Amino acid sequence: MNLRIRFTKENYLKYISHHDLMRLFERTFRRANIPIKYSEGFNPQPKLSIANPLALGIASCSEYMDIELQEKMPEEVFINKVNTQLPEGIRIVEVKYIEETKSLSSLIRWSCYEIEFYAANIKSIEELEESIKNLLEEEKIMVTKVKRKKNRIIEKERNIKNLIGNVIVKLKDTNAERDTKFIVLNCLLRAGDKGNLNPRDFIMAMEKYLNIGIDWDTLEINRVALFIETDGEIQSPI
Repeated sequence: MNLRIRFTKENYLKYISHHDLMRLFERTFRRANIPIKYSEGFNPQPKLSIANPLALGIASCSEYMDIELQEKMPEEVFINKVNTQLPEGIRIVEVKYIEETKSLSSLIRWSCYEIEFYAANIKSIEELEESIKNLLEEEKIMVTKVKRKKNRIIEKERNIKNLIGNVIVKLKDTNAERDTKFIVLNCLLRAGDKGNLNPRDFIMAMEKYLNIGIDWDTLEINRVALFIETDGEIQSPI
């Protein structure tokens, strides 16, 4: 029985690694007496997979995981039993039994993020919208990735132009006098095996090309949705 799960990863738990998150769910399923199926062999592992793991420090209200059960149990019973064992910040919000045989990671194509920050050089939201529109019309949008390999620092240029879907700009809902400089972006970015864009790289590219004066201490990133793509149509995994 294959069960697809949508869950949150919020508050301080946005700082735990993917490996630790997997271990957390393994322990939770054991404590909740969930009849999860295990692999065969010398070191059996629970049959579960999390799609498109988040980078550290990014919260999400819509993560997805597939697990395989030994026997079917009612969806509401599963949600209630697991949520009583999970820490605050991680909650199961939706589950559905599926017939899909492909891995969830191979199906994911897009991530939607809500990104908040303060930018000192913004004069108006209309000007920012026009600047982003012009940026997305460029042939190339280059970012520099820096990696450490042994004792060397390796820099690599990457064109992220084709990894950006659409970007919607709005003001953060606040009563502060400097409202026009607190920005919220809703961004649709490529995700999955056929291309993946970290939202921080997109924001770094914006600062590089537009010089909007981002205060990096105010940057907050929340993933609000993951999507699969079937015949050119974007759909929810559940």
